[in-house]
Amino acid sequence: MEYQSMNLNIWEHLPNEIWEKVPKIYEKMDGWLGFGTGETNKGEEGIPYWFSFLEEEKHICVSLEPSGLSFFAYMEKSEWEAWKEKIKRVASEILDFEVIEPEDMTD
Repeated sequence: MEYQSMNLNIWEHLPNEIWEKVPKIYEKMDGWLGFGTGETNKGEEGIPYWFSFLEEEKHICVSLEPSGLSFFAYMEKSEWEAWKEKIKRVASEILDFEVIEPEDMTD
């Protein structure tokens, strides 16, 4: 396994009606555990997690950064690539705009 990351064009300045739909995206993804509680072995409070709350195990977590919604993972590259494609597809359907990695944006 190796560390992976990506940013998506889901930015903080988007309207509340978009942000209200984001948890629905999370729930549709393989490995969804829920939001961390801050308790021992339950992840950081308020942070979404998939597969495990523990950093040394296969996991995905997400945070909102200036660069957009940022996903961090520890998993096999092939599984990560498939998961990335699925979340972009699911997010695009739910949010009703094309969700992509900002570096893939064209003028």
